Amino acid sequence: MKPVHPGRGRAPSPRPRPAAPSHETVEKELRRLADPEIADFLARFFKTGPGEYGDGDRFLGIRVPVLRKLAKKYRSLGLSDCRALLVSPYHEARLLSLLLLVQAYDRGNAEQREAIYRLYLDHIDRVNNWDLVDSSAEHIVGRHLENRKKTFLHGLARSPSVFERRIAIMATFRYVKAGSFDETLRIADMLLQDPHDLIHKAVGWMLREVGKRDRAAAEAFLRPRYRKMPRTLLRYAIERYPDDLRRRYLRGEVEPSAFTVTPASLRS
Repeated sequence: MKPVHPGRGRAPSPRPRPAAPSHETVEKELRRLADPEIADFLARFFKTGPGEYGDGDRFLGIRVPVLRKLAKKYRSLGLSDCRALLVSPYHEARLLSLLLLVQAYDRGNAEQREAIYRLYLDHIDRVNNWDLVDSSAEHIVGRHLENRKKTFLHGLARSPSVFERRIAIMATFRYVKAGSFDETLRIADMLLQDPHDLIHKAVGWMLREVGKRDRAAAEAFLRPRYRKMPRTLLRYAIERYPDDLRRRYLRGEVEPSAFTVTPASLRS
């Protein structure tokens, strides 16, 4: 009789599944990747000094490409763990959380998307610098409201928080990319005299994006208003215009009468 080889003929034992990632796992990796020199640079770049818009924010010192790789690595992280990262005192943890939430929203069903949207709004105070806004507002807030009423954005545009006001205008980037400009122009009009440079840049950026797709629509908005706009906002808005036209705008020589059509969003 031939000896039976131990284990021959049996199904192999299943390999144990690796433990699901948690926010503690992610935080440990973030601490491992921290770089104090980069952290010092980022703290200055994002204006974290007393009285500045990022006052008190803390950085580990991890650049965005690294965080995007981590977002792919930890794409299965659950919402409760994303929430834990979003309330972190560290900027990079909050940004990573938002990148993960954007991914989760993109692949989620209606119920999951509603949960992500609610999580975002419940912690909107943690979306508290311009890069956090710009990486998430259009992909979560703008997308969620795409086929819904936009009155929530109008409320954000009136918020005392500069970052909530920036969310309002940046959320509309979703619609601009789809060729719909009315909501962007409506909110741009609401923010036209905003006192903060971060809003001047965001509104000018969105008007530039409108102009790249339909310059007549952008100029119909600009010409009656441009002489009263903050200079930074105007420069951003006309950045892609032909040199001669851009110089005429900056000198105040463009006549409002040249474009008499009012954007549909502002006719009421």
